[in-house]
Amino acid sequence: MKTTPFTQKHIALGAKMAEFAGYNMPISYSGINDEHAAVRSNAGVFDVSHMGEFILKGENALDLIQRVTSNDASKLTNGKAQYSTLPNNNGGLVDDLIVYCLEENKVYMLVVNASNIEKDWNWISSHNTGNAEMHNISDKTCLLAIQGPDACKILQPLTEVDILNLKYYTFAKGRFAGVDNVLISATGYTGSGGIEIYFEDKDDNATVIWDAIFEAGKASGIKPIGLGARDTLRLEMGYCLYGNDIDDSTSPLEAGLGWVTKLNKETAFSSKDIFAKQKAEGIKRKLVGFVMIDRGIPRHHYKIKDAAGNEIGYVTSGTQAPSLNKAIGLGYVTVENASIDSEIFIDIRNNPVKAKVVKFPFS
Repeated sequence: MKTTPFTQKHIALGAKMAEFAGYNMPISYSGINDEHAAVRSNAGVFDVSHMGEFILKGENALDLIQRVTSNDASKLTNGKAQYSTLPNNNGGLVDDLIVYCLEENKVYMLVVNASNIEKDWNWISSHNTGNAEMHNISDKTCLLAIQGPDACKILQPLTEVDILNLKYYTFAKGRFAGVDNVLISATGYTGSGGIEIYFEDKDDNATVIWDAIFEAGKASGIKPIGLGARDTLRLEMGYCLYGNDIDDSTSPLEAGLGWVTKLNKETAFSSKDIFAKQKAEGIKRKLVGFVMIDRGIPRHHYKIKDAAGNEIGYVTSGTQAPSLNKAIGLGYVTVENASIDSEIFIDIRNNPVKAKVVKFPFS
């Protein structure tokens, strides 16, 4: 298994470790519910250095991004970031990602999922007919997500960047905990606010920044957070996880990602015609959120049925939501069964367990 620059920190803190996307990653420290609550009410630190980062440079960089992503990256200006997807040629998704504009029309950073780094790199490279300069900086980039309502207040003394007023999906570069050239981004995967920081894995940067964050947050009780709570936090918000809720066979329109699928942008991108046809004719299935009415925990790949026992879809993600004290899930169902308050049944060990379709985020 691969390691991150923080792996020994996790082990020393007694984290429960497991393989994720080829990396030895912390799943939990004090327990998923405790860590989840810390992020919702205060602040927590996630090591997400397993994620992938690509730099695209040159006069053809933007054109390449426009041809491989569904959103309109031409709208990005310096210091802005954008959520997007990488469609394949068959109406599905290679991955979802964030595009950062480092220098308008010239330099961009793409942040992709850890399990898809090689796949994404090969996909983008295969479309690079204009010879945009490409650099895979994944192995030399550290990424920490400090999330929670108190995160920016705790971290502000560590940097001259005004992170307290950094708008959602914008970023700035500056000095952080004495380390230069740190990219500080008002993004995250929890729905509780905070920042993500990218910096080069060189010298003692990882140790210096990790220790500074926990020293700054000692009085307020900042906690290290594992991937277990990361999953429950994102699920409560209805955020998609690649490999579960979206994959090579799911359309962004089916997944509720029509808002990042810009069919009116001038540049043709992969599957644009397929998505346009889906929009015109209507999709046949839709990703929905649901809460369990009767007792039971929905799990990945459980069948979803209607009241008559007909199979109408399947569960993509499910958990007992720590903030809500109820079982929730995401799943694809036929559009006829996708309306808010629709009654559906989750097949749990051959028993139909009642659930109800609800709005995102869960409440």
